[in-house]
Amino acid sequence: MASNLLTVGLAQTAPVWLNKQQTIQKTLDYITKASKKGCELVIFGEGYLPGYPFWLSLTDGAQFNSPVHKEIHAHYIRNSVQIEKGDLDSICALAAEKQIAVYLGIIERAENRGGHSLYCSLVYIDQKGIIQSVHRKLQPTYEERLTWSPGDGNGLQVHSLKEFTVGGLNCWENWMPLPRTALYGLGENLHIAVWPGSDFNTQDITRFIAREGRSFVISVSSLMQKSDFPKDTPHLDLILENAPDILANGGSCIAGPDGEWIIEPKLNTNDIITATIDFNRVLEERQNFDAVGHYSRPDITQLTVNRERQSILKLKQE
Repeated sequence: MASNLLTVGLAQTAPVWLNKQQTIQKTLDYITKASKKGCELVIFGEGYLPGYPFWLSLTDGAQFNSPVHKEIHAHYIRNSVQIEKGDLDSICALAAEKQIAVYLGIIERAENRGGHSLYCSLVYIDQKGIIQSVHRKLQPTYEERLTWSPGDGNGLQVHSLKEFTVGGLNCWENWMPLPRTALYGLGENLHIAVWPGSDFNTQDITRFIAREGRSFVISVSSLMQKSDFPKDTPHLDLILENAPDILANGGSCIAGPDGEWIIEPKLNTNDIITATIDFNRVLEERQNFDAVGHYSRPDITQLTVNRERQSILKLKQE
């Protein structure tokens, strides 16, 4: 396929909720499915591995010192991803075998922050199976702050993929103008937006970012139904008591650099959604607007980005 063309796959499915090993296996299965469809990039939703913390809004998650929430949180930590301990090795190996790049939403148990707090992270694995960036969500949204920690700017990075320059953000980060601008300034022209799963989120911002950035924008959301909660989930009865039948309906979609739909939001479709995009469309739409190029005024406004990985420890050599 020509270097200006890229076939992408949107993995719209449900995780095996809060089960790390089984969700890793499902991730491998969907990478294989995407490869068979000719995809050169496959994307999974926010926190897909091992799942979004739906219990918070269903079980009075803000109740302080609750044994129920402590038990669920401990279960979440045990099933979160420890990159340094090799949890993503099988996924990286398959990406290399299939020569397919992967954007994967994970719940990260970060070793360099003590190993007990959780981060909503977006991992980019290149076509050689190498992890090139781990972006920790800068600001968890509302009830997410009860279980996720704020991230840092280290993962505000972009990557070359054929003629494209690809970057990504988690969920409501996509509404933050300055992180978006940071990626634009790094040359992004294919923006990945990952979500827990709702067309409520994807139907407006996807087209807006595409039109603002004159870039392709791919929004990928997961699915989740009441029937998807595993039977061994701690305090499942309390979670299901107030859970609607559908918690995440998908809404994965693609907008072109003119802000028009290539694929409109897909609801309740469990599948790899595919499309082939053409880099030439980026060049065409940059003719009349480029937010960080010919339509910018860096002599008046500039953005400073701190990409240092944050840690409580700064160890000096003895």
